[in-house]
Amino acid sequence: MKFFTIDRKSRRSSHHLLFAAALVLSPLCTPAWSATPFQATRPAVRVEYWQKRLAEITDQLQDGRSLASVRLVFLGDSITDFWGLASNPWVTGATGGRSVWNESFSGSPTQNLGLNLGISGDRTEHVLYRLLPQSAGGLGELDAAGLNPEFVVLLVGINNTWDPETPVVASVSDGIRAVISAVHDRQPKAMVILESLLPTNDALKNRETVLPVNHRLRELTASSPFADYVVYLDLYSKFVDSSGGQMSGYFMDGLHPNESGYRVWRDALLPCIDNARRASAAAKQKG
Repeated sequence: MKFFTIDRKSRRSSHHLLFAAALVLSPLCTPAWSATPFQATRPAVRVEYWQKRLAEITDQLQDGRSLASVRLVFLGDSITDFWGLASNPWVTGATGGRSVWNESFSGSPTQNLGLNLGISGDRTEHVLYRLLPQSAGGLGELDAAGLNPEFVVLLVGINNTWDPETPVVASVSDGIRAVISAVHDRQPKAMVILESLLPTNDALKNRETVLPVNHRLRELTASSPFADYVVYLDLYSKFVDSSGGQMSGYFMDGLHPNESGYRVWRDALLPCIDNARRASAAAKQKG
């Protein structure tokens, strides 16, 4: 058997070559450190999006003079919250409903001036806490001085379908019913526009949970005493195709509408409000 050996001189030459190569390559391997520190390098208290949103709402509810002009209060979770969203910071290239809101609910016409009380991530129990009077330990948001809306536009409950109580359809429906009752307790003169849950991009969830919840909500609004102050608005059918599947072109992420979706929502909501106004005026004339 033949063995190959490297003498000392050859080994020294190899070491020199490796060292020289390291000197040449070392600038390429050294990370480029920024002269300007990133926000990621500075200590900061963690503040979640919902906390910022709650602070915004709290500030808005302090201005009694502005609140006196509000005719529509929008109440719910992120789907309502994102009426105020322009570019979506979580979904690149996606846009929420801000431009649609500005067109329709920012004060022109004045009878549709809206106040958005939607907070991302809220479940029905969180909305109930926000409506609970301060004297009972809640936030009392609908008790703000000057606030006397004609309508409360309600869409809530889909977040209760994740990490749900069981049976899920009953728990979600009961939660929504509790919110309706709380709204009426705090603003008894306001009509509640109860909107159906929107379709998700999960066909099984739609079939087993969303549609049964919507069926219960429709029945609820036709029953006493809810029929006296609640109007049901079916949004679900506006967001599905002929096969019953979610129309993805109206959504940012399979759950939240995009700008086109908010236009569809607006175009269904405004006639519903107009019809409710006409019905109310006709009832007053008869009375």
